[in-house]
Amino acid sequence: MVQEYGRSFGIPTVCFRAGCLTGPYHAAAELHGFLAYLAGSMREGRAYRIYGYKGKQVRDNLHAWDVCTAIQAFYENPRTAAVYNLGGGRANGVSVLEAIARYEDIMGRTLVVEYVDQNRAGDHICYISDLRRLRADYPQWTVTRSLDTILLELAGHRRDAPR
Repeated sequence: MVQEYGRSFGIPTVCFRAGCLTGPYHAAAELHGFLAYLAGSMREGRAYRIYGYKGKQVRDNLHAWDVCTAIQAFYENPRTAAVYNLGGGRANGVSVLEAIARYEDIMGRTLVVEYVDQNRAGDHICYISDLRRLRADYPQWTVTRSLDTILLELAGHRRDAPR
């Protein structure tokens, strides 16, 4: 609809198709925002349920700061009927099992995991955002928060905390 409206009336519009967006204030729930929910489960000693695919499902993650800078880039140089994928890209991709292992390393404890054989309805095995169009139109925009930075921040550590 956003794209059609922009095309029909020749006005700047944008639709950011978001992958996994996160950050230190992410109010995650069990079935949404897996990195933040996983970090909370580790901190609180709560069991974490993995839904299907043996925990090998992969998502790319983008920090809220980088979402804001993408919006700012569009604001400063708007385009008509623009549609962009918005996510962390391949470098910020991680599977559920990999995220668990990294959090266990960062937090120094073991997570209690429950496995549910049935995957979530509509879930994908792998989702990595294709950022080529966004980067072509806004070459100054880049992902500035690495996956490690995101994990440390969600775990409650400073970005420069020793591991």
